[in-house]
Amino acid sequence: MPTSLETAARAIVQRLHDAGHTALYAGGCVRDRLMGVEPHDYDIATDARPEQVQALFRRTVAVGAHFGVIVVLDGSFEFQVATFRNDGQYIDGRRPETVSFSTPEQDAERRDFTINGLFFDPLTDRLIDYVGGQRDLDARLLRAIGPAADRFREDRLRMLRAVRFATTLGFDIDGPTWRAVSENAAHIGEVSAERIREELMKILLSPRRVRGFDLLDESGLLREILPEIEALKGCEQPPQFHPEGDVFKHTRIMLDLLPAQVSGPLVLSVLFHDIGKPGTFTTDADGRIRFNGHDRLGAAMTERVMLRLRFSRAEIDATVEAVANHMVFKDVQQMRVAKLKRFLARPHMNDELELHRVDCTSSHGLLDNYEFLKAKREEFANEPLIPPPLITGRDLITLGLKPGPRFTEILEAVESRQLEKTLLTREEALVFVRAEFR
Repeated sequence: MPTSLETAARAIVQRLHDAGHTALYAGGCVRDRLMGVEPHDYDIATDARPEQVQALFRRTVAVGAHFGVIVVLDGSFEFQVATFRNDGQYIDGRRPETVSFSTPEQDAERRDFTINGLFFDPLTDRLIDYVGGQRDLDARLLRAIGPAADRFREDRLRMLRAVRFATTLGFDIDGPTWRAVSENAAHIGEVSAERIREELMKILLSPRRVRGFDLLDESGLLREILPEIEALKGCEQPPQFHPEGDVFKHTRIMLDLLPAQVSGPLVLSVLFHDIGKPGTFTTDADGRIRFNGHDRLGAAMTERVMLRLRFSRAEIDATVEAVANHMVFKDVQQMRVAKLKRFLARPHMNDELELHRVDCTSSHGLLDNYEFLKAKREEFANEPLIPPPLITGRDLITLGLKPGPRFTEILEAVESRQLEKTLLTREEALVFVRAEFR
């Protein structure tokens, strides 16, 4: 029977204990267990030095031996085993310049938040709390260990982590900790784009994402990380289509309307779909507000933002396509069958449909195009939206046509008629080409 993650973690603690060392579960896994949540990983803190840990276990990786961290491998599981330590001065806003090995109490006091500073001994079933983490867990309160400004000066990312934990756990942030986040928000740019992106996505992918969005906004972190979203404030919209208010309010409502579980590109396309509006804001002779081309500008801006935050090319492409196409939905009922099928066959259509649904629901409330597309999907469900082609370029060469750019035009014309069922067989397609494209 496969070993469970917790069983493997306990075995590591047992081996360290049998060798005469103190070993405890540490940090997030203790917090999760106390909250009745199954931990997805177990970190272990010990008084064993890195070289002693390596001597005890057959498969190890010295990922951070300088900081006292050894990864112990057990089958498919990985466990960070870290020596109790004190941190020296932080220079780069991320890592201490030096570390010294210390006691469990000193190790707890160097951590970020009280709820992450707990230890648990699985061999004696004993909670060890030097920082008041149990009290704050019971109160559902996020509190920095020691002076919050010092903790955030040591690692600026902790400000985003505060928002993330408050969001995902549904906790309040205590007053001094919150003030320190707000007062130091301008320093978040000292953190690498990759680390910012990871925390930002954990916030946005949480079912409580709107709370996280509000905390980012109120703290000033949103303005520093995504000034393009800050620019949506006060960007008015035509009241007949957007009675909810400006673009910022519209975007926030859309985030709130999303289901609990969403993909990264979907939540990002909601966040970015209208970022081109401030740059395209005009009024016509009748005083009506216009945003001509905001979809194209927004797509270009989305790509720049996501490149800045080091998203993957696949995530960028999916999000940019959704932003670029979000205005096309208004025309779907006028599309010819071939164009409609191609539109529906695009790889991220489920996310784009959901983007359209929350876009409409948060504004004018008209879902006729959404319902039309859902009905068409059901109508087309019994066969591939894009079936195998009736003919290929090889057939065109056999017909005596010279390869070149026109091949794309011919094959697309054949495919359109195939999708509209006016051409059903290869022979019919060849007859069509001979007649139309000699």
